Amino acid sequence: MTKLILDLDTGVDDALAIAYALGSPEVELIGITGTYGNVLLEQGVRNALAITELLGHPEVKVYKGIPHSEATDGFEVLEISKFIHGNNGIGDVDIPDSAREAETEPAVDFIIDAVKTYGKDLVYVPTGPMTNIAAAIRKAPEIKDKIGKIVLMGGALTVCGNVNCCVEANISQDPDAADYLFRSGAPATMVGLDVTLQTLLTYKETQQWRDLNTKAGDFLADMTDFYIKAYETTSPHLGGCGLHDPLAVGVAVDPTLVTTLPINLQVDVEGPTRGRTIGDNTRLNDPVKTMQAAVGVDVPRFLNEFMTRITGLARNAG
Repeated sequence: MTKLILDLDTGVDDALAIAYALGSPEVELIGITGTYGNVLLEQGVRNALAITELLGHPEVKVYKGIPHSEATDGFEVLEISKFIHGNNGIGDVDIPDSAREAETEPAVDFIIDAVKTYGKDLVYVPTGPMTNIAAAIRKAPEIKDKIGKIVLMGGALTVCGNVNCCVEANISQDPDAADYLFRSGAPATMVGLDVTLQTLLTYKETQQWRDLNTKAGDFLADMTDFYIKAYETTSPHLGGCGLHDPLAVGVAVDPTLVTTLPINLQVDVEGPTRGRTIGDNTRLNDPVKTMQAAVGVDVPRFLNEFMTRITGLARNAG
């Protein structure tokens, strides 16, 4: 069975990504590594512990990652992130703390150990900045050739960014780490705004979770309704909320959900376009393409998989 690691800055869509992974029988979620972005590292780790507990999977271990990028001395959550995800990252919905604590092993070491243990059977899904995986590859370069694949949520290739005209939020948190990953030669698929903004959820779907009359269903509905409401202000033209992080998990489970473009990518790290994801001209003619960029998505099939898996999980979790 495929082993899965989620690397999360646990906000709303990260929480939905956890639910998607736990509801997918094809994969085993062996751990969650925490990062920063939608929330501070500590809050994200707390959320991951509490959510896995609520969804009936206290066996999933959570590891603390690096709390900020190498280029900065710290990290502060942006006000727009608080508006979209709530002050606590999960739509300001109150759920009980887990009695568990994060593991003592650092996330970077856990990633390295997992690659060495599971090799090609391991899929790593980062849905925030690429700080942890870049640090892991720097510390143990050999893992880039041993890992099964990396499916990241981030970037924008054929559409505009959501931070500015060309930069996506996750990449903007640590462009240097993302560029290092993209150029490292590790097998990676970029699931960016090109496809995630085509996968939308509405109040109609969240009502299905509410109708379950379970604590898990109520949590998912209340949290996601907060997210949808934020989208009504920030992106009213969409008509729903983007399922960014869950789509990355979906692609990790079933790569045929998306159409990809084989392309060697880079991230601009200097000048006004810092954070832009774009083709690497220096490797344009290299016959070996280590990355794939998702440019098309089977929306009906993904939404059906998303609702089926998460609704079943919420029903069984009680």
